[in-house]
Amino acid sequence: MKAMKEIRRKIGKLKGEIAGLGDMRPGSLTRQSRSWGKSYWQLSYTHRGKGGTGYVSNERYEEVKLHTENYRKFKEMCLELADLSLELAKLTDREATAGKGRNSVSLRPAANVK
Repeated sequence: MKAMKEIRRKIGKLKGEIAGLGDMRPGSLTRQSRSWGKSYWQLSYTHRGKGGTGYVSNERYEEVKLHTENYRKFKEMCLELADLSLELAKLTDREATAGKGRNSVSLRPAANVK
């Protein structure tokens, strides 16, 4: 089927993009200010149900920002991959059952006939 071939192509492309993302980490970066005027970058994240925070230096800000963006992209791509996989499974199931006509054997129990 043409639709199945297109979905498989999209799945392959997504897997390649996921593999090329690079380093990643969950969380978000925010600028925090101290009461005496100094400010710093803070990474806040949740992983395996536990929250955490960490300080990020100005020198490492761009690197850590890229890692968090990669993680966000990774999560979006995984959702899209799951959607495509489910769509492909539905088409595969439909194609497998389409060949069965009236002469196919049903696995459902027969209704009680009186």
